[in-house]
Amino acid sequence: MGMSYRRYLNGARIYGCSNCKTHLAAIHTMISRAFNGQHGRAYLFEVVVNVIEGEPVDRVMTTGNHTVRDIYCCKCGETLGWKYIKAYEATQKYKEGKYILERNLLVDVQ
Repeated sequence: MGMSYRRYLNGARIYGCSNCKTHLAAIHTMISRAFNGQHGRAYLFEVVVNVIEGEPVDRVMTTGNHTVRDIYCCKCGETLGWKYIKAYEATQKYKEGKYILERNLLVDVQ
């Protein structure tokens, strides 16, 4: 396996890891601010970069059963949120392939 390079994002507002400030997501890829994570408010994003995905696990959440993968910062390993792999409720299918980033674990980088 070769070296991995971190991606740097451009835009009006960039969210990064609160621990090491690695770029994670741009505001224009945010879908919703109306989510809750394990540490409070959370945001749903279409695209997130510079993360490592954990193993898939089934979780019972307030909106039903989902298969998710926890996501970690590729530089420092901080847990940042999760990626929705599968939603079992028909009304929740829009989340599949999307990412949750927890607000308390983010900083505004730009």
